[in-house]
Amino acid sequence: MSKIIEIRAPKTLGGESVTEGIVKIKKNIGEAVKVDDLIFEIETDKTALELAAEASGQITEFFVKEDDVISPDQLLAKLSTGEVKEEAKKEDKGESSTKKDAPSARKIMEENAISAESVKGTGMGNRITKADVIGHTSKNPSAEQPVIKRYELPKSTASGERKEERVKMSKIRQVIAARLKASQNTAAILTTFNEIDMKNIMDLRAKYKETFEKKYGIKLGFMSFFIKAAVQALKEISEINAEISGEEIIYKHYYDIGVAVGTDKGLVVPVIQSADQMSFAEIELTLVALGKKAREGKLQVSEMEGATFTISNGGVYGSLLSTPIINPPQSGILGMHSIQNRPVAVGNTVEIRPMMYIALSYDHRIVDGKGAVTFLVKIKNYIEDPNRLVLEV
Repeated sequence: MSKIIEIRAPKTLGGESVTEGIVKIKKNIGEAVKVDDLIFEIETDKTALELAAEASGQITEFFVKEDDVISPDQLLAKLSTGEVKEEAKKEDKGESSTKKDAPSARKIMEENAISAESVKGTGMGNRITKADVIGHTSKNPSAEQPVIKRYELPKSTASGERKEERVKMSKIRQVIAARLKASQNTAAILTTFNEIDMKNIMDLRAKYKETFEKKYGIKLGFMSFFIKAAVQALKEISEINAEISGEEIIYKHYYDIGVAVGTDKGLVVPVIQSADQMSFAEIELTLVALGKKAREGKLQVSEMEGATFTISNGGVYGSLLSTPIINPPQSGILGMHSIQNRPVAVGNTVEIRPMMYIALSYDHRIVDGKGAVTFLVKIKNYIEDPNRLVLEV
């Protein structure tokens, strides 16, 4: 007897502040699916979520279209668990009647007369991706390299002609833009700056990096020091670890630190929970694990929820100074930047020291200027004298 199953969007799409996403449809009406077959992909400004079939059957009805904006728990489709057509049985045996390769891959193969049978597909269901085609030609020097058409900036002409290209914003980029603007419209965001002499912490890393890596199997990075410093500073400036809820302020006495990670699909912010209870090694191990899952698109919603404060390191991309945007409903975000050798006054002399600018963007509705400046000074003091992190003074 057949049964109709409703396929709904997750009740949370990447955190309590994420209220919408963009749906990508991976199956067709009437198409047979098996358990764990991918039916939808939902893109949000934080991550991409996959919705797979909970049972074998056929898609009977869609309630959304490609690139629709959806909300949590929205009905997306219905699946009948009745008899599966012969087509699906063939697929179960690995006898798929059609292989639906990526459009970009098909285009390159057609333009360069590359046979699909000669390319090994690594995508879902052995579908061929653009990377597979490019990888195929690199492994076969005798094969003609594919010509990938690219847009180039037009050269100036004598007549002064200026060419333009209009490209509609993707749905996910529209969602990101709306959320960032909403943050600025809701919070009274200000940013304060300071700079840190990184010499002592760099010397400490150099002294113990081999011992640390040998014992824990992982490198000792700067981020764990900044997370430790931020936790200590948050304990002393409690309003930065708080949020506004209506006419109330919620002070949080736990320290879940979000760390921004760059991926191919944009910036995501996995959360290190109870960072105040972790050692340096535990923080570094957690950072590596979450970073790997983020880049592979395997972060769970629960791993991106509930951060009380966020740290973003634009320095890995070469940023010297920036004003990071708060991730609501948090009240602050710390921005780290590139380390540069600069002449600075040390006592009565001028020395070349490795310096880093740091920035704190904060919600002025709850955090006063004095608290924000004091917070950064405490970060500076902890990093310039890392022994204070051990002693918590």
